[in-house]
Amino acid sequence: MMKSAHIIQLSDTHIFADEAAEFGGVDTQQSLARVIDQIISLEAPFDAVIVTGDLVQQAVPAAYQRLLTHLERFSVPVYCIAGNHDEPEMLQQCLNTDTDRYVAECLLGGWRIIFLNSHLPGTHAGHLAESELSRLRTALETQDSSPVLICLHHHPVSIGSPWMDAMALQNPQDLFDITDQHAQVRAIVWGHIHQEFASQRKGVYLFGCPSSCAQFQPGATAYARDTLGPGYRRLRLDESGHVSTEIIRLEQG
Repeated sequence: MMKSAHIIQLSDTHIFADEAAEFGGVDTQQSLARVIDQIISLEAPFDAVIVTGDLVQQAVPAAYQRLLTHLERFSVPVYCIAGNHDEPEMLQQCLNTDTDRYVAECLLGGWRIIFLNSHLPGTHAGHLAESELSRLRTALETQDSSPVLICLHHHPVSIGSPWMDAMALQNPQDLFDITDQHAQVRAIVWGHIHQEFASQRKGVYLFGCPSSCAQFQPGATAYARDTLGPGYRRLRLDESGHVSTEIIRLEQG
């Protein structure tokens, strides 16, 4: 019998190797620690944590090791994908432990979670290589009718913010050409945008996630910080294929 899944999405943690470094004036380690404090306090029980990219600010082993000390606080599996600030192979080498994983997909409750690598070296924009598209196509063609959640770093639709949309997924139609053919795809989630986003496309939910550190102002034409606090997304995936979700911000004080 299928069961529901309760998932926490974290994103854009931007951890540095240098303990004193900041991102946009925010101490990313302190901010992440506080967000994790709140998750552990408010969300239990939950089944898994998904971290949708930009785990570190500069891809060096020391930064991933610092991140790992935070993620190891969770007693459930943590699934990580690469963002534009990450290096996928280094991420995999540093974070594949008993509970923290860089994997292609997993099963949670009655749902199949598929992780896509949109990292494109040398740019902040994203791209899904043919190998990733082929893997997704095969996964959807060969599986049963279990509902599917797709996770990637870069946003595949415009969020109405020109400077961020210039760094979006470069080939979103290639993704949608596949997902449009498979009704079991129920939702697509991503990071990168440092802000809340929610929409639908052809019956598929589309969700962007705030950052665990600095937030970007929605609708901005150029880089602009928002005053909202760090946050995460709560996802409840029920056995019928329905998704309920909300953004939780860091409690003040």
